[in-house]
Amino acid sequence: MYTQDMPTYDPIAVQPMRDELTAVGFKELLKPDDVESVVKIKGTTLVVLNSVCGCSGGAVRPGIAVALQNSTIPTEVTTVFAGMEKAAVAELRKHLPEPASSPNICLFKDGELVHYLDRPAIQEMDADMLADQMTQVFTAACEAPGPSISSDDFVKLGFKKVCGSTVSRNDGEIGKC
Repeated sequence: MYTQDMPTYDPIAVQPMRDELTAVGFKELLKPDDVESVVKIKGTTLVVLNSVCGCSGGAVRPGIAVALQNSTIPTEVTTVFAGMEKAAVAELRKHLPEPASSPNICLFKDGELVHYLDRPAIQEMDADMLADQMTQVFTAACEAPGPSISSDDFVKLGFKKVCGSTVSRNDGEIGKC
């Protein structure tokens, strides 16, 4: 039986989407306390609200991975998955403009939101455009040395973009973008 607290999607189905971010150094935020602790730290914290959406998520994951190859990156690089860690996502959305869509990209500096890309803005970009914009943001606002992983490891990665993808929901419905 489906309950509101359980993940919307099959954890096995979303694991490859999680792996695309954790492979480039993202730490997963699984609980509300995880979110609260990272948005308040000194320095810069990137939070990517990951999504099953094929078009937008398919641009965010490879785009942000390329941006993290920059020589300057955020101090903390974190992610939370929409529809999966629902309480953690709700906590993140308390710190964002309304309505907070998914996917989105948030950059906090010393506890303050300094850059935000929501789903409508992301839908206007491909992965290369997103990477270019976020590289500029990182160069201007961040202080940690990059890249997040070595260039040798980066070239081994593969990203999936399936526009209009569907992922079965735990309530028996199909999650469409």
